[in-house]
Amino acid sequence: MNSGDTSFMLLASALVMFMTPGLALFYGGLVRAKNVLATMMQSFICLGLVSLVWVVYGYSLAFGPDAGGIIGTLKYVGLSGVTLQPGPYSETIPDLLFCSFQLMFAVITPALITGAFAERMRFSAFVWFTILWSTLVYSPVCHWVWGGGWIGELGALDFAGGTVIHINSGVAALAAALIIGRRKGWRKEPMLPHNLPTTILGAGILWFGWFGFNAGSAIAAGELAALAFFNTQVASGAAAVSWIAAERLVRGNATTLGAVSGAVAGLVAITPAAGFVGPVSAVVIGLVAGIVCYMFVLVKERAGYDDALDVVAIHGFGGFWGALATGLFASTAVNPGGADGLFFGNPGQFVTQFIAAAAVMVYSFAVSGILLKIIDKTVGLRVPEESERTGLDLTEHSETGYTFG
Repeated sequence: MNSGDTSFMLLASALVMFMTPGLALFYGGLVRAKNVLATMMQSFICLGLVSLVWVVYGYSLAFGPDAGGIIGTLKYVGLSGVTLQPGPYSETIPDLLFCSFQLMFAVITPALITGAFAERMRFSAFVWFTILWSTLVYSPVCHWVWGGGWIGELGALDFAGGTVIHINSGVAALAAALIIGRRKGWRKEPMLPHNLPTTILGAGILWFGWFGFNAGSAIAAGELAALAFFNTQVASGAAAVSWIAAERLVRGNATTLGAVSGAVAGLVAITPAAGFVGPVSAVVIGLVAGIVCYMFVLVKERAGYDDALDVVAIHGFGGFWGALATGLFASTAVNPGGADGLFFGNPGQFVTQFIAAAAVMVYSFAVSGILLKIIDKTVGLRVPEESERTGLDLTEHSETGYTFG
């Protein structure tokens, strides 16, 4: 047991937890005022719902002993056997602390999806979707990559969750946007963010928390954590700059929303590569991410699906670019425990990254779509039209975000 590593991972876990309220602020500012609380509630309640799932069986499905490369066994149900001593995934910290750190990842992933169906999903439907999706999509994919499953055995690299978290949630968001349909009045009436300062604050909290997200994935306070920390900063900064540069070329001005969206895109893209690439490669990954994700926001507008808060463009395609970029820029000179990518003489790593990303995209889209269809036929996905026009704060929660006078 190492007290320094333990202290570091306690802090990293807290930082990742803080990202979910940050996401609530980020998303809350982007919707109309009548839906701010309902939108923030969907992120915040994941802290409760997913924590319960994780303790009862989620952690066991994700990190239990491997069963056929597909899923973990039920050995750790109720966290049985998860102790305060180092465990199979943690050489110098308590096994329960590793479980805690991974819980924070499991919490924020379904919360990310909520931006795609903002302003129109029943809260009861969301609760069921979160429980089922965490069980049938997140836990298996997590096991495939990090828990001894087939993607990890294939040799795919995912330092902190580009595939497990961002591709996974981004593709699920696409399925949700297509199945639940467009908001009433979409493209016919203004649907502008009601409070961009709140969104900027949320983005700042996300950026701050992401240092725990990426550096903490080293699972120790050492050189690898320092590398991931630095790469996180420079990739995000580069993406913020490239997004607003692309925005100015296309639309004639650079916006604060573009700057924060670019920063998040850079954070997403560097996540799988943070501990496998050097700082210059991280800058390139961020620069490309800002441009690519902005381009896919424009594609969404032409494609006609209503991904309200651009989850698909930023997390789906940002995560996909990050996974592929890891296969391009990874270097054993930086991290001897990783692998070399295409630009360092190993084209096979790029192929492996593509296979892993594509497999998760297909699985997540298919299972997410099936779950949404089942919930729609039973609970009902969408609020009534009148509720949508009134706003979900009042109709779903009997509250208002703002009072005056």
